[in-house]
Formats: sequence, structure tokens, C-alpha cells
Amino acid sequence: MSRELRKFAIFASGSGSNAQVLFERVADGTIPGEVACLVCDRPSAGVIERAEKAGVDALVYRPREFADKAAYEAQVVADLQARGVEFVVLAGYMRLCGPTFLAAYGGRTINVHPSLLPMFPGATAIQDAFDAGVKYTGVTVHFIDEGMDTGPIIRQETVHVEANDTMESLSQKIHAVEHQILPEVTRALVSGELRMSQGQAIFTSGGMQA
Repeated sequence: MSRELRKFAIFASGSGSNAQVLFERVADGTIPGEVACLVCDRPSAGVIERAEKAGVDALVYRPREFADKAAYEAQVVADLQARGVEFVVLAGYMRLCGPTFLAAYGGRTINVHPSLLPMFPGATAIQDAFDAGVKYTGVTVHFIDEGMDTGPIIRQETVHVEANDTMESLSQKIHAVEHQILPEVTRALVSGELRMSQGQAIFTSGGMQA
């Protein structure tokens, strides 16, 4: 008898290119897990259509309709737990997770960010790096905590900024790296090879290094 696949949820707020890659890697067996649902906080986001095409339930919320952030997160957590979700992957989710969510899924939630943290945190990381004229930036995958793009770093990859790069070309290079390493870290997470312990990312069976 085959082992039951461990379930994870994807959180996204935008077009969903990272979510799309995760849907595909689950479908082809690269990621040995099941996407239990998509969580989206923007009803007009393109990622919702991507989820529907992938056959993934999309849970769409309007946070402003809740009494406060804690009430919104309590509903999200209840919906995740009802679906047996063990892990969460933030793939372009433009909302800071608060104490209510972290009490349930802290240490089991990863985020992809388009810079080499701690450089250029926040929602405009690619633009900030481009405007700063740096010679390199990159991508970080990390466990989340209560901070803005903080938490134990799992993996980072460098992206060089060439003299002829535009914002568009730099964005494309960064997204290409995101699409490579986020599925790899997600695979490690849902397979049990990766966990957070005492504030650090720990790999239990070699291969990938932070």
C-alpha cells in the first residue's frame, strides 16, 4: 500500500507563476505531496484561475470583511485544518502572517522572496535592488516568523545584475530562479527532509544546503 501523501496549502496574492510551477511539480510527482488548497486574499488575482485549471480548490477571502486580522487568520487556519493541511508555502502572498496563523503553522510555513535577505525586504525588492545599482541580488526561501521577510533562511541563490539589465530582464531572471528553488525546498519540506528546529532550518537527509 502506498503511503498517503502529505498535504500542503499554497498562499498567493497575484498572478501565480510560482504557484503554477508547484502545481506542475506535484502533478509530475517531483513534489511527493498533495496541494490541498490555494489560499488567496485578492478575489481578482490571476492565481485563482490557475488553481481552477489545476483542479485545486481555491479559498478566496476578503480580509476587510473580517473584524480584525486575528479573525481572518482564525478562519483561514480552521479551513486549512479541516482539509488536513500540514504545511504552507507562501508563493507571492502579500500579507504579513500574524500570531494567530503562526500559532498553528509556525515552523511549517516557508516563503520565497526575490532578494538575498536581509537585503531588500518588502514588496518592492526587485525594484529596490535595481534602483540601488547593486551588482547582484537573488532569491531566498526561508521559514517565516512574525517579522517582515525574516525567519530562518533555508536556501539562497545569487542573481547577477548585468550592466544592460532592465527591470523587466532582471525580474525575469529572478523569477526563473524562484521557479527552480521553491519547488526543490517544497519537496524537501513535504517529504520530511526539512524542518525548523530551535530557530534554524535543518535538513535531516543531506543533499540540499541552506
